[in-house]
Amino acid sequence: MRLFRFFNKDTLSKSQNSFYAVAIMLFLWAIFDGIMSYLAPLVITQGGMSKTVMGVIVGSSSIFGAIFDFLMCKIFKDTNYRRVFLLMFLFSLTFPLFLSQAKTPFIFLIAMATWGIYYDLKNIGQFDFVARTSKEEDHSSRFGITQVFQSLGYFVAPLIAGLLIIDTLTFQPFAFALIFLGLSFIVFLIINIFKIEEGKQFVEASHKIRRFNFLSEFSLWGKIGNFIFPVLILTMFLNIIDAFFWTIGPLFSETVESEKFGGFFISAYVLPALLAGWFVGSITKRFGKKRTSFLALILGSLLFGSISFLPSQLLIIPVIFLGSCFIAIAWPSISGAYADYIGESPIYEKEISGLEDFFANVGFIIDPVLAGLLADKLGNLSSFSVLGVLGIILGFVLLKMTPKKINIRV
Repeated sequence: MRLFRFFNKDTLSKSQNSFYAVAIMLFLWAIFDGIMSYLAPLVITQGGMSKTVMGVIVGSSSIFGAIFDFLMCKIFKDTNYRRVFLLMFLFSLTFPLFLSQAKTPFIFLIAMATWGIYYDLKNIGQFDFVARTSKEEDHSSRFGITQVFQSLGYFVAPLIAGLLIIDTLTFQPFAFALIFLGLSFIVFLIINIFKIEEGKQFVEASHKIRRFNFLSEFSLWGKIGNFIFPVLILTMFLNIIDAFFWTIGPLFSETVESEKFGGFFISAYVLPALLAGWFVGSITKRFGKKRTSFLALILGSLLFGSISFLPSQLLIIPVIFLGSCFIAIAWPSISGAYADYIGESPIYEKEISGLEDFFANVGFIIDPVLAGLLADKLGNLSSFSVLGVLGIILGFVLLKMTPKKINIRV
């Protein structure tokens, strides 16, 4: 219903028009990225690489992303989501071109570098857009709804890729990925050509150009990171949870009694993001963004921690679904907090969004090692219980140590 209302100028404000246009753009882009995420490990292993080497190559995308997070503070002198999204599309285009032609580890690494960079550009542009075009109390709601659109894209993408790959991997799935990238770019052009306005700008672009050397920039990251450290740690752990499911989930699916049942494991984790985004704003307005995210982590981790103690495998799917509902609330809640910090201190926008992306990448770097070690030593289900226990402990620590109001004063 909301999608149809997007086209009604009489029922939506200019700010809503712009917001839903960007949300549709990100939905189409997520289908592209989801298809490419599905194809990447297949291409690498079919290129003669072992699964271990494949894991290292895929993980390198997060390393490149983390490096870019730091360098982008020197590259972008005035962050604006329009320019950032344009760069995102340019780098997105290079990824399937490099990956489809890659034959050597060096070319694979170049492809992974473009992957890590364009994904970080998406995050930077999204933070800038939400911070500029919505009030502080609406930040979590806006991130929640964009999460819905993107999650729907990531839900559809593997279905499309699976239908296109029958016996051998051809260029056909790459072509479909590029089609969705092109459709996303068309929406981006419509936003710019027809000048869909954002309404009131809640964050004015800073024209102060701070010419720091790398040592000074690193020091600034440390100072800002000290203020928002609890939020950064939560970001890292949420990404560890996400990567954990995509790393261990397929292994578990192969060991269950029914293949069809096993296939629901990842779906049960992904689906809640399609639901939680619509009402997370009302929750954070009552309990606060940080408190909501910490409590959601604790409740979700309690359910994940119970997995290995369940009497029947049939109970695993609903428990995963309920636990993921809480984690799906934590994501937009903490993203809304970052947007608050950007709105309050726009001169440090690049550093704040860079730190968020950096810790997200650290989570995806840590996870393959952590997940593999736990699965080898304890088994697939027990590793999820350990993850749940870690989440409970971390949630309570963050809830206790994090001040109610964080003001960045550098």
